[in-house]
Amino acid sequence: MLNQLRPVLGRVLTPIGQAVARTGVTPNVITVVGTVGVVVGALGLYPRGQLFWGTMFITAFVLFDMLDGAVARVTGKISRWGAFLDSTMDRVADAAIFSGLALWLVGERAGTQTGLAALALYCLVCGAVVSYAKARAEGLGFVCDVGIAERAERVLVVLVVAGLDGLGVPYVLAAGLWLLAAASTVTVAQRFAVVYRQSAAQPVPEHK
Repeated sequence: MLNQLRPVLGRVLTPIGQAVARTGVTPNVITVVGTVGVVVGALGLYPRGQLFWGTMFITAFVLFDMLDGAVARVTGKISRWGAFLDSTMDRVADAAIFSGLALWLVGERAGTQTGLAALALYCLVCGAVVSYAKARAEGLGFVCDVGIAERAERVLVVLVVAGLDGLGVPYVLAAGLWLLAAASTVTVAQRFAVVYRQSAAQPVPEHK
């Protein structure tokens, strides 16, 4: 859904990417630094109950990480290794965010909220399946671009609700996690369905 905004976002980020490129920083460095920042914020601040400041810290590095593509385009350093690194680091960042929330939900400062902690872990696992389903489908030659909750939507929702919870807004974290769980489940089902239809439409090779 938010992927439809990529052309607009690209036009905004291109001049920033040009400025960053002049410093000599490579796209892969941006990817790694952005991921490390997210991991530090998520596992260093979320488990301590600092959801608002943790979200601000994570958001800063998420925005920084978005520059890797812009820098790659303006420098011509687009590569399959860079794409692989970016996708893999995205999974690491997602794991850190949801794990940090889960640790806080079962920690002493938050009380024992094992139900919500389990929900956070479900969102993590389901989000990983969403990404894997697309990668595996495309590796087999299928098109798998459907889904109401791709990574951009999932990260946006979890950061917004975590930040609002840190400001004291009641029930927003629980509502957000339930929304993410439902949307991620639907997205998995959508991707299974679209790949199944494409597979069924392909002719079965004849055996002689």
